[in-house]
Amino acid sequence: MGMISIEGMEFFSYHGHFKEEQVIGTRFMVDLFIEVDTHQAERSDDLHQTVNYLSVYQTVKKEMEQKSHLLEHVAHRILQAVHARFPDVINAEVKISKLNPPLGGKIDRVCVTLQSDDIYE
Repeated sequence: MGMISIEGMEFFSYHGHFKEEQVIGTRFMVDLFIEVDTHQAERSDDLHQTVNYLSVYQTVKKEMEQKSHLLEHVAHRILQAVHARFPDVINAEVKISKLNPPLGGKIDRVCVTLQSDDIYE
C-alpha cells in the first residue's frame, strides 16, 4: 500500500455560515491523503497504474467551487467525489482549513478533518 498526499492546495471559496462569507469569500487550504495500492506503479513507472494527482486536484477544486455553509459538508463531498472518481482509493482523509476565520479575534485558521470511514457510517 502507498499513501499519496496532496498538501497545501489553496482555494478562494465562499463557504461559511454567515451571509458575508458566502458573498465576500475567503481563502482555504486543503490537504488530502489517499491510500492506494502502488505496487504496479512502483514496478512499471506508468501513470496509468496509479492515481493521477492532477485529476485528484481537479476533483477537489470542483468541490471547493460549490458554496457550503459548513466545512464538514465540503469535506464530506470531497471524500465522496474522490471515491466515486477513483475506485482504487482504499481510504482517504481530507483536512480543510479556513484561513483567518471571522471569529472576532486573531485566529490563523479553523480546520475540519474527515476520513472515508466517517462518510460511510
